[in-house]
Amino acid sequence: MRIWTLTTLLLPLLVLGQRPTTYKIRTVAFYNLENLFDTKNDSLIFDDDRTPTGRYQWTEIRYKTKITNSSKVLSKIGEATAKQTPDIIGLCEIENKTVLRDLITHPNLVDGNYGFVHFDSPDDRGIDVALLYKKAAFLPNASKSHRLLLFDDEGNRDYTRDQLVVSGYLDDEEVHFIVNHWPSRRGGQTKSEPLRIKAAQLTKRIIDSLQTINNAAKIITMGDLNDDPINNSLKKVLKTKSKPKLVDSLSLFNPMEKLFKKGFGTLAYRDKWNLFDQFIITPSLVNDSKKSFQFWKAGIYNPKYLQNSTGQYKGYPFRTYVGTTYQGGYADHFPVYIYLIKELQQKRQPNN
Repeated sequence: MRIWTLTTLLLPLLVLGQRPTTYKIRTVAFYNLENLFDTKNDSLIFDDDRTPTGRYQWTEIRYKTKITNSSKVLSKIGEATAKQTPDIIGLCEIENKTVLRDLITHPNLVDGNYGFVHFDSPDDRGIDVALLYKKAAFLPNASKSHRLLLFDDEGNRDYTRDQLVVSGYLDDEEVHFIVNHWPSRRGGQTKSEPLRIKAAQLTKRIIDSLQTINNAAKIITMGDLNDDPINNSLKKVLKTKSKPKLVDSLSLFNPMEKLFKKGFGTLAYRDKWNLFDQFIITPSLVNDSKKSFQFWKAGIYNPKYLQNSTGQYKGYPFRTYVGTTYQGGYADHFPVYIYLIKELQQKRQPNN
């Protein structure tokens, strides 16, 4: 298996006469793909608008362009540092297994030899979450879709996305991934906040259950949370902290909070940036030994080609659609990523 290592120049300086410290890098990414539907009408979900004769005129040509665009973006995330495509990719706003197969077999991604985990959820728009993984890097051994039960003011069921949990071995270390797409801000932030509080409570129960089995469990939660890092769902329910040194056994680390406070975002609305796309990390990934995978750094992937180049919304994400008007862009969110690194053991040289 080909493994890329990072010879540390920015990390601890070399002591004269010692070998350079090398690290294995694994990239974990997340991307809201903005309604990746196939072109077929599924009678079990409300996808009629996303068909060739529907409101969005979602033709085969537009679908293939979307697959090409999405696979291009995913292939580039983290490439500058890791020198390869991401090892783990969380996705949201995908319709089904068909679009996932088309995505991972596109020439932009096929060399990564990706597998995927996906369950159909009851979301009334027909969109789900999924996890892609490189078969050479990650071996899943368990997966489950956790249902989020929500009800409106009249007591009617509000159907939304499940929360996906995938456990397995990243190289030789057990890691758990939770992929989320929390309820939207439809109706306004304040009115919809209780729905995201309930989503955060479900995520917290999942994390607690995994830590009950192993209090040092390495858990990475990722997703479009439809809340910023400073909102109640993150700060009060998940008890997230912005710095590793502040994290204890009762809290979690959110590397995106620091970026948000610096003014960075993954989507923009009415001249305001939000950072809804986040990673939440358990203490074992920030306070453990260098000999196991640890969080290194986080980022937002927002190169110029993913941005509107002109006009009132210059710098905003270059979208596939604005309303029902086709733009031919990528998505209405920028993707995010983190690097995990692990110090590699140096082989002893035989005595002369």
